[in-house]
Amino acid sequence: MSLFEILMLVCFGAAWPFSIYKSYRSRETAGKSIYFLWIIFAGYISGITHKLIFSYDAVIFLYALNGVMVITDIILYYHNKMINKQLKGV
Repeated sequence: MSLFEILMLVCFGAAWPFSIYKSYRSRETAGKSIYFLWIIFAGYISGITHKLIFSYDAVIFLYALNGVMVITDIILYYHNKMINKQLKGV
C-alpha cells in the first residue's frame, strides 16, 4: 500500500462531490467534457483491475469510491443533456 497512491486518490476524490453537486444543481452540461469523464472512469477501472490482479489491498476501496462518483457525474451529464434537449424542444 503506497501512501502516495492513497494521497492521490484522496485528492482526486475530494473534487468529485463538488463536480457532482454542480451538475445536479445547474442541470447544465456546459463546462463538462463527457470524453474526459469516461477517460477518468477508465483510469479508475484500470486501477481496480491492477489491484485485483497484482497487488490487492485496501486502496481498492478508494478506486471504487472514486469510480462510483465519476459514474454518478456521467449519469448526471446524460440526464442534464436530456433535460436541455427537452427545454430547447429538439
